[in-house]
Amino acid sequence: MSLRQMEYFLTVVEESSFTRAADLLHVTQPALSHQVKALERSVGGDLLERMPRAVRLTPMGRAFLPYAQLAVRSARQAERAARAVAGAAGGELHVATVHAVAVGMLPPLAARWRAAHPGVALVLREYGSTEVLEEQLERGAADLAVGPQPKEWAGPVVPVGREELVIVVPFDDPLAGRGAVRLAELADRDWIRCAMEPLVEGQPVIDRACGAAGFVPRTVMRTEHTSTAVRMAAAGVGIVMAPAHMVRGAVGEDCVLLSLDPPWHRPLAVFSRVPLTGAAAAFAGLLGQGAATDGSARRD
Repeated sequence: MSLRQMEYFLTVVEESSFTRAADLLHVTQPALSHQVKALERSVGGDLLERMPRAVRLTPMGRAFLPYAQLAVRSARQAERAARAVAGAAGGELHVATVHAVAVGMLPPLAARWRAAHPGVALVLREYGSTEVLEEQLERGAADLAVGPQPKEWAGPVVPVGREELVIVVPFDDPLAGRGAVRLAELADRDWIRCAMEPLVEGQPVIDRACGAAGFVPRTVMRTEHTSTAVRMAAAGVGIVMAPAHMVRGAVGEDCVLLSLDPPWHRPLAVFSRVPLTGAAAAFAGLLGQGAATDGSARRD
């Protein structure tokens, strides 16, 4: 069994066709079929069901697929890491994160990274929740992740500050002149909710917090992305809870941010499956420096 054979297998699965896979891989179809057959012999059974117009996974193929994906991703990650450490042209650092961090925290960091490491390109992978972020990093989808600090993680975790969760209201809102608000004061307000809202013990954080404050939030709109919800709040559709740094990145000064009393913060971290070295360590260090000087992400 070889890495190339697994790459060929994955391409056939992605394309559902030996013909299209052969074109993408720049090999002949007989050569591709021969390598996949050799892989099947090595694992002791058919991984693919060949049909007249398509290819699909057998039960053995479905069991084999995630491990093949992990092996190929890990090999590519090893190559990227080696090239990035050497500062080689064409080196890449793959960074996974959640949407709010991507919008609010990473743009200025990416600009500083390009100035300091012009030979190492950043590849950003955004996910809708911390659960999916951690799952994808575990599967090898990126070299490191930036996001809310995981409660349980087997690999290295480097704290890089914390983000404040705030309430967003338009300029003409009755609360706009205040600097902070207690959650109980928002019991009669319309809320905009986002599919990316974090969960706490399986419950959306806003439902949990508002329930503790003695009310059920009245939801008038649901959005897919936090940045969309913030734009809607700025327009006066309702109020929304969001990370302060993301609000500034999404809409700038077009709305008012109210701190919660008492303040709400959640720690942020860089975490990885393997020790942070080379470009990955440099990226984590750069992020930590930014958090230390940015009021939207203060160190604990």
